[in-house]
Amino acid sequence: MSLPRTTILVLALAVTAACGDRGEEVTLTRIKNTGSGPDEFTILPTKPLQSPDSYNDLPPPAPGAPNLVDPNPKAEGVAALGGNPAATAGRQPAAADSALVRHAARHGVPEDIRRELALEDRETRRRHGRVNILRLGPTDDYTDAYKDQWLNAQAEERRLRLRGIETPTNPPGEDSR
Repeated sequence: MSLPRTTILVLALAVTAACGDRGEEVTLTRIKNTGSGPDEFTILPTKPLQSPDSYNDLPPPAPGAPNLVDPNPKAEGVAALGGNPAATAGRQPAAADSALVRHAARHGVPEDIRRELALEDRETRRRHGRVNILRLGPTDDYTDAYKDQWLNAQAEERRLRLRGIETPTNPPGEDSR
């Protein structure tokens, strides 16, 4: 029994398309703007324009610098919770967190950890993006790509309890499933 030529041609085209290069960035989400209106995720709400108290106090214009009316969700969230929004401006951890930072870095910290993680993440997305081309039906590509890296909270809790380590987030003796 032989396959018709059109079936063989369609299969050959599908295999060829699956092997194609999709560039450096592989997107793992399938969110598409299907309407003819604006994409609400590209609209950034800004604060209303106001005249400053003194034009001399304004920062000098700089390419790429934030605008005074641009939203800053982190600082606004900190202020809403009663914190100091200026604490979000710095790149260094707060002085109050120095003990935590020392403990986390006790075994050393690679200097290029951000670059290393970005390369690993790019490779994961690239690898997963190529094998996912023939999936049918609704799937979550992001979840599929990273599910092997998820932590199992229940298994970790059981492991800690078996070693006699308290897990105060759950009541003692409660069996988690």
